[in-house]
Amino acid sequence: MPSTDQLTAQLDRLASTDTGPFPVLSLYLNLQANEHGREQFAPFLKKELSDRISTYPASGPERESLEKDGEKIRAYVDTVDKAVNGLAVFACSGADLFEAVPLAAPIDRHRLYISDHPHLYLLARLLEQHPRYAALLADTHSARIFVFAANAVERTEEIENTKTKHHKRGGWSQARYQRHTENVHVQHVKEVVDALARIVREEQIPTVLVSSDEVVKPLLREHMPKELRDRVVETSSLDIRTPQHEVLATTLAALREQDAATDRERADALIGAYRGNGLAAVGVDAVKRAFELGQVDELMIAASPQALGAKAGKAKDGAADAGAAGQRERTPQERAADELIVQARNTSAKVRFIEDPALLAPVGGVGAFLRFKL
Repeated sequence: MPSTDQLTAQLDRLASTDTGPFPVLSLYLNLQANEHGREQFAPFLKKELSDRISTYPASGPERESLEKDGEKIRAYVDTVDKAVNGLAVFACSGADLFEAVPLAAPIDRHRLYISDHPHLYLLARLLEQHPRYAALLADTHSARIFVFAANAVERTEEIENTKTKHHKRGGWSQARYQRHTENVHVQHVKEVVDALARIVREEQIPTVLVSSDEVVKPLLREHMPKELRDRVVETSSLDIRTPQHEVLATTLAALREQDAATDRERADALIGAYRGNGLAAVGVDAVKRAFELGQVDELMIAASPQALGAKAGKAKDGAADAGAAGQRERTPQERAADELIVQARNTSAKVRFIEDPALLAPVGGVGAFLRFKL
């Protein structure tokens, strides 16, 4: 499975791709097996590839390029590891383009687009939904540290120290043993904090999810340096022996809950900056102009393209998905969303997807914080 850095590099390469007159095939597949353990993508792939390619003139260079794309995709899908949950493929034989993106993260449904550029909105959103972060599980004598990214584990580290025993004597002996136990716990916590800080520094981790028992929790807070403490999101207590997949699911859910709260703060800040004639632009057209001038620092866009304003432009390409019968026209909002993502990747602007469409509804579903004003 590719690392986050590899996925980011692929996304950047695709955003800068120019295929000239040749059409680009963008395919998203859900490779998860159904309840009977059977793959579900084969009928979609067989029908949609053939049907969509057949709409091009039989003797034209576009048709020839797409036919080769179809052959490459069919051959590649047969080689994909069974552990892969989602797959994105971008192909244009006429321009010597074939980028396959196997993912541990699931894709909700199959989609196929043929257009003049790769459709990257879905891939960019998927990577943001499964960000890189660290998770710490700790008790009084052991700890497990994980680095998760793109719905997979990238790194693990375990710490095991002396387990203190319960002492039943009273008086002076009991007090001395209690001090000894507390010292053991403090030394353990210091070792855990040092290891976590090292991993956060080496891996450039922006967020740390922490789950600890009631004894260790205040000690972690006390001994964490501020730069590490500021990255911490506390989550429900997980047993130190919790299976890795459950740690991933629980911490990812907590991270998304935290993101939902900060989404509102950032959306309010954006609208406030726009109202005060500050460093903000809102609406598809205004944000596009800001990108052209190199002003955009952070793009904020609704997690559903359909939430974008109606003035997004005319649709020029088609799309097929598993949830619709036959073909449908790609909406202006979908096309605008793709264009904005490409512009963000090509100008090193940050991208934040806002899951609640109501937060950006007053500004047409999209806005941007600017680097400077003209």
